[in-house]
Amino acid sequence: MATALVAAPAAHATHDAPSAPAAPVADQSAQSRTAAKLERRLGSRTAGSYIDQATQKLVVTVTDAGAARAVRAAGAEPKTVTRSGKDLKKVMSALKREATVPGTAWAVDPASNTVLLSVDSTVTGANLRKVRAAAAKQGSAVRTENIAGRFRTFTLGGEAIYTGSSRCSLGFNVKKGGEYYFLTAGHCTNAGAQWYSDRGKSQLLGTKTGSSFPGNDYGIVKYASAPADTQGAVSLYGGTQDITSIGSATVGQSVKRSGSTTQVHSGQVTALNQTVNYQEGSVSGLIKTTVCAEPGDSGGSLFAGAVALGLTSGGSGNCSGGGTTFFQPVTEAAQVYGVEIY
Repeated sequence: MATALVAAPAAHATHDAPSAPAAPVADQSAQSRTAAKLERRLGSRTAGSYIDQATQKLVVTVTDAGAARAVRAAGAEPKTVTRSGKDLKKVMSALKREATVPGTAWAVDPASNTVLLSVDSTVTGANLRKVRAAAAKQGSAVRTENIAGRFRTFTLGGEAIYTGSSRCSLGFNVKKGGEYYFLTAGHCTNAGAQWYSDRGKSQLLGTKTGSSFPGNDYGIVKYASAPADTQGAVSLYGGTQDITSIGSATVGQSVKRSGSTTQVHSGQVTALNQTVNYQEGSVSGLIKTTVCAEPGDSGGSLFAGAVALGLTSGGSGNCSGGGTTFFQPVTEAAQVYGVEIY
């Protein structure tokens, strides 16, 4: 019988968390739920929300007085901005048309009410001129940052899982009906069908039943037989964290990642709905964080307390010098495959 691996988060390299925020994770999980509800209710009348690091309050951007009243009624703090969610979506659509080259990435920065365009060190020459021209067309609606490393996927990871010559991380254990599966990165499941718990590939874990990359970055593997330990925990490399639900991330939220290469690291969410242009293709809808990671961490779990948030997709840097890591939201993968955390 296959033994269920403890889900271990993994990701790309990025820096360790700054000093830990004061608000407890449980409060931030509640803030994330409030943010998601308000953003669904307000639509384009908001351009995003974030947890203010100085006050630890949930701040929701609004474009009119009615939206501000709704935010206050929900217990959050409204911030009036000039650009609506619709305005910033138009900016990102323009960047997609005019600045889609490997090594670029963009997402809304709700605190500044702009789109933050990230450009890694591989973007040079004609491509760099193209990206700069695209940004200039949007004026003050776009801010640009230079990334010292390069954006890449890492086919290695968490509590290690193996296929062919690749190693990745198990993200989260899930189930559908009476059958058991695990989620990991799509660029991992693209690498092979049969997945094993050992490098020698003598202990079969299961077989891939779905994969989506690029565009998205999630995949699913069905366990070969019912796991002996049906646990939805994440390895902390010296303990475990039970995972009881799937949730959405919020900008400013404190998060953790665990992987077989770099073990457990923490950081903060810095952007949502991030588009990243890897060499292999573009992926959209990602979570951007300051959590560090290195090759071997791909596919692993991003979580906050007992809440599953993301699957490691890619990034830049390393755990020595810092960097940026992107995660595929678990909510989308769970919805597509019709699975739930157990």
